Amino acid sequence: MEENGERNSRNGSFKLGVKDVKIHTVVELSSVDTQNLLVEEDREKKKKPFTKRKSLSQREMKCLVAICDTLLPSIKDHSVVVDESVANFYQTSASMAGTPQLIATLISEKLQHPNTWLLRLTLWLLSTWFGTLILCGISSFSLKFPFFHSFSQLSLQKRQQIMLSWSLSYFNLLRMFFRSVKLLTLLLFFTQLDEAQNNPSWSAIGYSGPDPQFKAQLMNNDNDDYAEEIIGPLNKGIVHLNNPPNIIADTLRKFGFHASFTTRKPKVSYNLSYPSLVIKCDAVVVGSGSGGGVVAGVLAKAGYKVLVLEKGNYSARNNLSLLEGPTLDQMYLSNGFLSTEDMSVLLLAGSTVGGGSAINWSACIKTPKHVCKEWCGRYELELFESELYEEAMNVVCEKMGVQCEIEEEGFNNEILRKGCQEMGYPVSNIPRNAPKDHYCGWCCLGCKDGKKKGTSETWLVDLVKSGNGAILTSCEAIQVLHKRKKGSDRKIASGVSFAIEYKGTKEICVVESKVTIVACGALSTPSLLKRSGLRNENIGRYLHLHPTTMAWGYFPDSPSAELWPEKDKKSYEGGIMTAMSTVVADFEKSGYGAVIQTPALHPGMFSVLMPWTSGLDIKDRMRKYSRTAHVFALARDQGSGIVNSPNSISYQMNDVDKENLKKGIEKVLRILAAAGAEEIGTHHNKGRRLNVKQVSYNEFEKFVQEESSRPLTDISTPLCSAHQMGSCRMGSNPKESVVNQIGETWEVEGLFLADTSVFPTALGVNPMVTVQAIAYCTAQSVLQVLRRKRTW
Repeated sequence: MEENGERNSRNGSFKLGVKDVKIHTVVELSSVDTQNLLVEEDREKKKKPFTKRKSLSQREMKCLVAICDTLLPSIKDHSVVVDESVANFYQTSASMAGTPQLIATLISEKLQHPNTWLLRLTLWLLSTWFGTLILCGISSFSLKFPFFHSFSQLSLQKRQQIMLSWSLSYFNLLRMFFRSVKLLTLLLFFTQLDEAQNNPSWSAIGYSGPDPQFKAQLMNNDNDDYAEEIIGPLNKGIVHLNNPPNIIADTLRKFGFHASFTTRKPKVSYNLSYPSLVIKCDAVVVGSGSGGGVVAGVLAKAGYKVLVLEKGNYSARNNLSLLEGPTLDQMYLSNGFLSTEDMSVLLLAGSTVGGGSAINWSACIKTPKHVCKEWCGRYELELFESELYEEAMNVVCEKMGVQCEIEEEGFNNEILRKGCQEMGYPVSNIPRNAPKDHYCGWCCLGCKDGKKKGTSETWLVDLVKSGNGAILTSCEAIQVLHKRKKGSDRKIASGVSFAIEYKGTKEICVVESKVTIVACGALSTPSLLKRSGLRNENIGRYLHLHPTTMAWGYFPDSPSAELWPEKDKKSYEGGIMTAMSTVVADFEKSGYGAVIQTPALHPGMFSVLMPWTSGLDIKDRMRKYSRTAHVFALARDQGSGIVNSPNSISYQMNDVDKENLKKGIEKVLRILAAAGAEEIGTHHNKGRRLNVKQVSYNEFEKFVQEESSRPLTDISTPLCSAHQMGSCRMGSNPKESVVNQIGETWEVEGLFLADTSVFPTALGVNPMVTVQAIAYCTAQSVLQVLRRKRTW
């Protein structure tokens, strides 16, 4: 197999653009040890024997092929065949599409999950008869010689029975293994592309691929004015690091930065004492999302020189593919393959210019009053009931053009709204940072026209237009630099170090700044602080995830011709979030409950979440994809987790969180049925479903009660999170928090945090307005610091 993961298959030449991701172990370093971080990846590989090899062995590969073809087998002579595309879909197995080879590349070279070595070990065990006996039991035994068989030698029927038993096993490791191989197989199968940027299964499941209007615009509009419009507003402010340091220095000087390049001396390696590139600025901001983007824009517009370091790339409008696989690869943290250590929660987080605001679902809800009251009272943070914070929320909402009107509602949201109205549940419009005519279900893959006002369309535009800032892309900070403050025991921030690689050589670069703002997100900020030598025991603790659980409803026909004049509305079309119910939110009492909303599920993520009970069953479920609505319950969690690194996350809900999700999923099932669903079900691995049209009231009630009372203590029901908060929380004293209420760390003066990591608790609603408002307030405090500093 080629290094880029390409492979010819019976269905064409498929490819998945999985980028190389540098893995840095979380270690605490003094400034003189920074160079050691660059070789930490090699050290880590030596610790795990099953991750040391670059590629899977032939035995492991044979086992992986058998597993993939168990999940997605070739099914011939299926009765439900309406055209050639459907017939091909059922007849195509995972191996016929080349999916196992793509998975092998991911496992051996890309995956960063701390238990990847266990995945390799399990594959190896299943490639042997004794390992298969241990993991599969008596099912691997036969009466014919050689009596005991490896997994790949078993019949398809036996393999499917074994995998189904793993999905429901009492042993957590077996459930984890099932979840892992299911996720990899289904996600890659339904997102991989042929040379025409198409997937043959899409036609069979009723999926268009990228937005047809977007594709038509790109093909039919090649005039200069249109080309300039779709490029996006940040191109002139982007500095790429794929050039030699002297060229980077020249580029930064054109932006008005003081940048000096040092020529390498013979036999001398670059390090913090001898960096290849030194850049001076007023403020360095690490991260360009809803926190970092706001701070960068405010400071630059005030006249200060601001340099933004962004780990991801800039996906300009004309560079967007609106394809699920490539976008997960290019715009999401860890290529979209991110979960807690035990695989109990699947995580989605942005890693691109604009951060989460570039790929989120547009919801812009102000910080609820009961949350402001709790943060002000219980946590003694007066900021959240101040005029400044109220002003900040108004400013950021105006900046993003937040409004509540909707011209036309999409499939999922109309289901939610209709079901709530039928049940008498409260339902309201969700404010969005998009105009009322923004009917787009692809916003989780980037905004095709810039109408969704994330930071790359607002605050970062201020940065670029001011002439005072620049954005370094594909630039991952190594550590925050700090030194002892004169006449004090306290440390003071002095900048950030990062590395560039040119012609195979990694070189250390330094940004010297008056203030440093870290806004890497709740999953990455703790690691950077720890690498930088900060010792506050609260760093990485109190992580909240807003865990969500979903239910689905199948609607073969429109519930109401009057409501839906177009019968063929698809589940992936329309504004992702326009309706919300607070029927179990408990805003007026404890402040902890669950809100009910709708997700964006393109085929890959849809397939991962749907239950698997057999290869035929999952293909039948996927055939209903375009008319299957999903609604979820999102809990404001009191339980919490710990971030050891962006890829090593532990998390535990408490009993109250579980009960709130159960209450939420009960309401969701009733909403779907009331909206006219023919079938309803949850994501529990047993795969139970109910034909609502064919059962009695008592049978319906029994189903709802049983499905909503299932325990959420294991991974038999997948949970998801698109919001990560609180891992470096704000507070009134350093024993319980990482930053004070102006966003400055207790340990290092001049080091500010401006992302969701500073949330004192979980928020309970979509966090974009809250994080931007906090960042705006933090920016005002940074401005006061800069006004007191001397110029360079």
